[in-house]
Amino acid sequence: MAEVVGPRVYSCCKCRNHVCLHDDIISKAFQGRNGRAFLFSHAMNIVVGPKEDRQLITGLHTVADIYCRDCHEVLGWKYERAYEETQKYKEGKFIFEKSKIVKENW
Repeated sequence: MAEVVGPRVYSCCKCRNHVCLHDDIISKAFQGRNGRAFLFSHAMNIVVGPKEDRQLITGLHTVADIYCRDCHEVLGWKYERAYEETQKYKEGKFIFEKSKIVKENW
C-alpha cells in the first residue's frame, strides 16, 4: 500500500505550529542572530512585528521580526525594504533561524 506523504513543513520549535514549507526555501546560506538561517519566499501562522531599520551583514534593511502566531516565539524576520540595489530580491521574504524551527513530515 502506498503511503500518503504530505508537504514537508517546518514548525515552531516551542509549540510545533506549522510556519513554513520546505518547498518555499530560497537559500540556506543566511546568518541569523543565533547561527544559520534560511530565506523563505512565504510564511504562515506568524505575526509580523513593527518595522525598523537594522544594519545587517549585507547592509541597511528595513525589517520586522516575525513571531509564532500561537506561542509568540521570535522565529526570525521579514525583509520589508533593502536600500542597496543588489539586496532588493530579499524584499517581502522571510528569514527563519534554523534553531527556531523543526522539521515535520520528513
